[in-house]
Amino acid sequence: MSSARSAAARVRELRTQINHHNYRYHVLDDPEISDAEYDRLLNELKALEAQYPDLITPDSPTQRVGATPVGELDEVVHTTPMLSLDNAFAEEDLLAFDRRVRERLDDIEQVEYSAEPKLDGLAVSFRYEGGRLVLAATRGDGMRGENVTHNVRTIKSVPIELRGKPPAVLEVRGEVFMPIAGFKAMNERALAKGEKTFVNPRNAAAGSLRQLDPRLAAMRPFDVFFYSVGETQGWKLPPRHSEALEQLKEWGLKISPLLKIVKGVEGCLEYYHDIGKRRSSLPYEIDGVVYKVNRFAQQRELGFVARAPRWAIAHKFPAHEENTVVRGVEFQVGRTGALTPVARLEPVFVGGVTVSNATLHNMDEVQRKDVRIGDTVVIRRAGDVIPEVVKVIVERRPPTARIVELPAKCPVCGSDVEREEGEAVARCTGGLFCAAQRKESLRHFAGRRALDIDGLGSKIIDQLVESELVHTPADLYELKLEQLMNLERMGEKSAAKLIEALERSKQTTLPRFLYALGIRDVGEATAAALAEHFCVLDAIEQASEEQIQEVPDIGPVVAAHVFHFFQQPENRKVIEDLCRHGVKWPPIKRKQSRGEGPLSGKTFVLTGTLDGMSRDEAGDRITALGGKVSGSVSKKTSYVVAGADPGSKLKKAQELGVEVLDEEGLQKLLSAATS
Repeated sequence: MSSARSAAARVRELRTQINHHNYRYHVLDDPEISDAEYDRLLNELKALEAQYPDLITPDSPTQRVGATPVGELDEVVHTTPMLSLDNAFAEEDLLAFDRRVRERLDDIEQVEYSAEPKLDGLAVSFRYEGGRLVLAATRGDGMRGENVTHNVRTIKSVPIELRGKPPAVLEVRGEVFMPIAGFKAMNERALAKGEKTFVNPRNAAAGSLRQLDPRLAAMRPFDVFFYSVGETQGWKLPPRHSEALEQLKEWGLKISPLLKIVKGVEGCLEYYHDIGKRRSSLPYEIDGVVYKVNRFAQQRELGFVARAPRWAIAHKFPAHEENTVVRGVEFQVGRTGALTPVARLEPVFVGGVTVSNATLHNMDEVQRKDVRIGDTVVIRRAGDVIPEVVKVIVERRPPTARIVELPAKCPVCGSDVEREEGEAVARCTGGLFCAAQRKESLRHFAGRRALDIDGLGSKIIDQLVESELVHTPADLYELKLEQLMNLERMGEKSAAKLIEALERSKQTTLPRFLYALGIRDVGEATAAALAEHFCVLDAIEQASEEQIQEVPDIGPVVAAHVFHFFQQPENRKVIEDLCRHGVKWPPIKRKQSRGEGPLSGKTFVLTGTLDGMSRDEAGDRITALGGKVSGSVSKKTSYVVAGADPGSKLKKAQELGVEVLDEEGLQKLLSAATS
């Protein structure tokens, strides 16, 4: 018993020491002991755990490599969405971003940003409960990812147990990547063994992290930087994003050593150019810089648009470019019938991949750039962006170069091609008669952001359309197991899974359903706005163009597309069939109309930063009580609510004699209205 007790005490001591040295090495980059001494500590711990197996715990430093591969990667629904970032490719894009931020923050003169390099890796969400790592998931589509906890536990720079006194729940986001030296060494070992090599560190990180066997992942040279916070319980966030990251570092989570606080767009550009000069000497690959509004209160004020925050942007470095030859131009047909010219290229290696196709966008672009078949052109590829033709090297144009012409007939179905006056896009008039439009419509309908039909990939859709089994999305729900089993590479198990996925997809939401219908120019944000405004599908179907234009941010062009879509009998028939097959969604509770509450007839303007709530929250409370929130001050304004650092609206209110409330005054007014 005495020996076991002393072994347990020594195990606890060794784990504490090893975790401390991991923190010094991976997070602070300031090791206190040599690698050899570290290895001796780890080997002693392994020996003691082998002698006393009862002392082994999941959070032991020896348990980073799992023993058993997983059967498949489970789906994980993110508690807080993992959002994408908008991109700035030129200085003008960044200036426009900063201008929009300052305007939304009441024209403040200068914004404080946090800036750090944009790593070219894989975004992962890490969840700690009680200080211990319990879940790691890939970003996926932002709402759902894949469970890669078994592999993340093998990454030495990811703490299995946090230091100090972390909150009860801490969800953090980080970028998993491969340092350049480790990537090269891994490829050299693979070459020596005659094994497959990876093209670039990003692909290597993405592929390796999705391995089913953690023993293979443990052999890959992963590293990580943590860059943001998701869900938390038991932690009041500090006022600034940078302060939150510093706290993560105290808990043992590695943040970028190049993180810097900058002032205004001038500070952003100075940081961008400095990192650009250092880019080639960094030990890891980066493809730009990320700027975030540093104050959380201002982030809340700015909010989000679609799937990206208004308070952050990725400023990309110039894309990789190469020269190649246009061997031909083909026209692809999209779900709305749009014909997109695609250049077929002499294959060229650019941006870490071999490129043989590049988009030409539309005929206006083809003519503007004067792209001809046989031309030598400059191809650009940045990250995952589709390669594009940047320009033609006219000096190398051969005499045999041929002008690209828009086809008069659809290359897929033979229907007439039309190009409306003033539009850049030409369209096939075949509608769902055109197999290409059917295929693209079905791909859109089944996508993760639409009905999310898992397993219904492009190749299966191609077969379903070509075999005349599916003409409209509603036909998907009439498919039988036997029909699916007859498709190429579709066994009974896969067919059964697809039938199950189709059944699951029937439970959706009205915004997703509207988006899935593929109405021209109706993206996720517009679909959500329509659903929130009308609440029920019948109301949208029966709405006039004028009524549709009453929806926030919907103009006459989109309103016309929505109206005409629901006027088409074939579209109504598809919707009826989908509902008949059981596609449904929970009801949306109609918001109280303006003018029905105690604040009816009152117009409020909000300016500055509120401490107790965001301006969006204040606006919601006002409108819920029947009031109206306006973006500008006039003689008709009832109250201007001024928080910290108010802008020009406060001055205008004082000039017009409009009553000004501070946050406490607003709270009293709201309390009185609800009593």
